[in-house]
Amino acid sequence: MAITFDTRYPSVDDLRKQAQNKIPKFAFEYLDGGCNEDVNVIRNTSELRGVQLKPNYLRAHQGSSLKTKLFGIEYDAPFGIAPVGLQGLMWPNAPEILAKAAHQHNIPFVLSTVTTTSIERASELTEGKSWFQLYHPSEDALRDDIIKRAEAAHCPVLVILCDVPTFGFRPRDIRNGLAMPPKMSVKNILQVLGRPHWALETLKHGQPNFETLKPYMPPGLDLKQLGKFMDQTFSGRLNEEKIKPIRDMWKGKLVLKGVASEFDAQEAIRLGLDGIIVSNHGGRQLDAGESTIKPLSTIAEKYGDQIEVMMDSGIRSGPDVARAMASGAKFTFMGRSFMYGVSALGKAGGDHTIALLKAELQQVMEQLCCEDTSSFPYHLAK
Repeated sequence: MAITFDTRYPSVDDLRKQAQNKIPKFAFEYLDGGCNEDVNVIRNTSELRGVQLKPNYLRAHQGSSLKTKLFGIEYDAPFGIAPVGLQGLMWPNAPEILAKAAHQHNIPFVLSTVTTTSIERASELTEGKSWFQLYHPSEDALRDDIIKRAEAAHCPVLVILCDVPTFGFRPRDIRNGLAMPPKMSVKNILQVLGRPHWALETLKHGQPNFETLKPYMPPGLDLKQLGKFMDQTFSGRLNEEKIKPIRDMWKGKLVLKGVASEFDAQEAIRLGLDGIIVSNHGGRQLDAGESTIKPLSTIAEKYGDQIEVMMDSGIRSGPDVARAMASGAKFTFMGRSFMYGVSALGKAGGDHTIALLKAELQQVMEQLCCEDTSSFPYHLAK
């Protein structure tokens, strides 16, 4: 197997440890943590890793291909980069680094409404191939304007989010005074001083901002005003009344992210959506909820022939991608794994992480004698 990544960091866990050494504590805890007691962050990965795969060694095998078709587009691997908010806080210029790497490796990059580059810049870097995730605005005019911008940027897929009717209760972020920009307490300043590379890169690229939202924000907001603006601007609870106008307006593929029940999967199909992402927001919203792998198999088995079923949350590695796909996912997304990579290695982090995940997944497929990604379910150990 050809090694095309930095061999000092041959696992996502290595990247996580290096990221912890490279970025301030408040930024790392925002990236690494969940909500409440972090129960579901841990459960997501641990229960996914309870999935066992079955090899068939004596089967004729001509080689394994990671190429996967989704919405009529062939990607070079069955995973993409999930939307993550405040990416530039964790590592300066992170969304641009990841968008470029995703385009180079021909995998999807999904831009969050509340990250630190704009729809237009992400589209420029990916030649119109980046997806866009919409946090639902409270006002129809703002919703329509953002959607028109995504359409003008040629985004092929619009992702709408259903698992943020409220923002998660995150004790570590509360203790750290995390906001945009972060509250510069004495404690946080000392953390920054202890991470000089991060501090210099932040000075070089400038203070991160919600670039997509800048046209709608009054200038010079302080922290309290910014929090009030965000609360007034977004209404996270989706329902049929809010989804229908988006479906009527958006001519591209429309995906519902945050599905955790059969009911929501059925509603997505009834409302004419093209895909769902089974997700619990990386364990950052409902600590008492199920892991994502729990509902995935049932949803995929019942509805996989009616709608594209994808998954994120808890997937950290190539073997994790294989486990999710053997359980019924057509495609997968990861957020933390890529942010660990960029936080650890800066501008090399996106390329490194994608190459590492591809190598891991290729090895699993060869071990299983699995020729293509659609064959994964046949290798699930019962």
